[in-house]
Amino acid sequence: MKGKLSHYDDKGEARMVDVSAKGATQRSATAHAFVKIRPAVLAKLPENPKGDPLAVARIAGIMAAKRTAEWIPMCHPLPLSHVDVELRVEKGGIRITASAATVGPTGVEMEALTAASAAALTVYDMTKALDKSIEIQDIYLLEKTGGKSGDYRRAVVSKPQTRR
Repeated sequence: MKGKLSHYDDKGEARMVDVSAKGATQRSATAHAFVKIRPAVLAKLPENPKGDPLAVARIAGIMAAKRTAEWIPMCHPLPLSHVDVELRVEKGGIRITASAATVGPTGVEMEALTAASAAALTVYDMTKALDKSIEIQDIYLLEKTGGKSGDYRRAVVSKPQTRR
């Protein structure tokens, strides 16, 4: 672990970091989430009376990324140049990959993580009538590019496992 936490001042109090002196650079981030759903519930997705849960979750993720600064107190509002949310039905659930990009003085990791989280919560909301035991799992940053700290890519030892 390097450096100190930048969201604390010398007195240890939370603060918003001043990024006004930082130059704008191209930045991107990709995040992951998994929604564990029983096979019987997955099979009923196309018949959902509320609509297509995957389509609604995709839009929810995009909308949430654009409002991250309203959810996370110390985040800067950023002009996002791109947000994408992909949802893939797999054995055992729905895998979500969310990405965000900007040209700005600070990164978009929180926007990507917020998009993945909101998409996962929306899948839950759209399917909870069929099963209350749905689980949201494995929300994490996959990669980020740009900025002073450089690029980051999560080391993947094996495919993320869902807990049983």
